[in-house]
Amino acid sequence: MSEAIKTDVLIIGAGPCGLFAVFELGLLDMKTHVVDILDKIGGQCAELYPEKPIYDIPGIPMVTGQGLTEALMEQIKPFNPTFHLNEMIQSVEKIGDPLFRVTTDAGKVFETKVVVIAAGGGSFQPKRPPVPGIEAYEGTSVFYAVRKMEQFRDKELLIVGGGDSALDWTLNLHPLARRITLLHRRDDFRAAPHSVEQMRKLVADGKMDLKIGQVTALEGENGVLKGAQIKGADNAMSAISCDTILPFFGLTMKIGPVAEWGVTLENNLIPVGTETFETNVPGIFAIGDINTYPGKLKLILSGFHEGALMAQKASRYVFPEKRVVFQYTTSSSSLQKKLGVN
Repeated sequence: MSEAIKTDVLIIGAGPCGLFAVFELGLLDMKTHVVDILDKIGGQCAELYPEKPIYDIPGIPMVTGQGLTEALMEQIKPFNPTFHLNEMIQSVEKIGDPLFRVTTDAGKVFETKVVVIAAGGGSFQPKRPPVPGIEAYEGTSVFYAVRKMEQFRDKELLIVGGGDSALDWTLNLHPLARRITLLHRRDDFRAAPHSVEQMRKLVADGKMDLKIGQVTALEGENGVLKGAQIKGADNAMSAISCDTILPFFGLTMKIGPVAEWGVTLENNLIPVGTETFETNVPGIFAIGDINTYPGKLKLILSGFHEGALMAQKASRYVFPEKRVVFQYTTSSSSLQKKLGVN
């Protein structure tokens, strides 16, 4: 187990609500670390609709998901949060009052006085390909994300998919892998045209392989992969030699391991009180689409409001001896100093 990273507040989810929580907590002098299962900051906004217009952010007639994410990142810059992407929280253990030990699926450990769950509708998790017995190879020969590129050096790699993730990793891992085969069910790709063009040049130069079809079976034993059976577009069967597979079949939303953290769930949502948005576990809060209460509206602006009230209560756990004095950023010189305003 790695040495614990100590912080005042750990935020689970790097979407708009999690990002604005950094701001509200920062105004009250709390340091934050933010964990997200995605490989980018912005949550659903960045993953599902980066270019889709949003019309109900107060004071902003129209902004895209990506634009909102960039604006929030600029807003929280004075507080210097630390982000841990491509990681999922696996366990939350209460070890003090208040103190939690939080562990990710990458083995990273945090010790924090406050946990804020801002995970939207849950965590984005990769869709598993419909290949019999694939579970036996997961984590040893089959991976749904690239955490460390060096792990794939000298591998005989089969990458499956036709979107940006599949093409990006094909190009990025090509210099490291012994050989790469890209497999897609049709010779038409959803990825950026420039990426597709680069991939086709590598194929034309004989530096990688492109196959059209689908994986139907895996060959190997004890989690060690030796090859895959492929059914082509013409229904012909063939074998591909590979020792590692990266399937990119998109993402699905799941509640994930939240149910094991001791917080009460109600229809896969977390009930909270509207005074502080604290869960049934003191020191663990839930804001944004993941929570529920009478009159709840699943709007980004509602999550912003929830984050502001959450921060007030969180400060009592982090600074129990300190009296919280409510201030306005428009008139408080101390808040303006924190924000770097001249």
